[in-house]
Amino acid sequence: MRLSTDLDSKDLDLLKLLQEQGRASLNSLAEAVGLSSPAVAERLRKLEERKVILQVSAQLAPDPLALDITAFIQVRVDSSTHYPKFLAKASAHDEVMECHAVTGDASHLLKIRTKNTATLERLLGEIQRWPGVIGTRTNLVLSTHKESTALTLTHAREIIEEAKSARQK
Repeated sequence: MRLSTDLDSKDLDLLKLLQEQGRASLNSLAEAVGLSSPAVAERLRKLEERKVILQVSAQLAPDPLALDITAFIQVRVDSSTHYPKFLAKASAHDEVMECHAVTGDASHLLKIRTKNTATLERLLGEIQRWPGVIGTRTNLVLSTHKESTALTLTHAREIIEEAKSARQK
């Protein structure tokens, strides 16, 4: 995948700020990146249009919402003919936070959050009945020391700087 050619360092600054503080006002974003509010609004519109920004949302703490169990479930699906149905089931399930196609012993890795071990057991039974599922392996999370939805922008910034240097030569 290549870096979008329209991105510049101001765009990356805006993206970093939005990842850190999605509720920032246009005025505070504009001040932070040294642009006018209308210029920032236009950049944000273009970033959304080009699907660089998919959505801006709140990240909720699971503990106050009684979601005490986090687990990673490795799922083996028996053939690619079942993948669309499996993906539809995983995407539709509220307790499934993430679904990744992976290499190794499993075909997919699910990150789930649920209330307790009883609801985890129910969810595992449900997943094991999904079309094509031939096995699961579950790892419970005991504690979380880092969890983020923020993407690193370091590599994109390096590419932009390299392109800028090449143009100046």
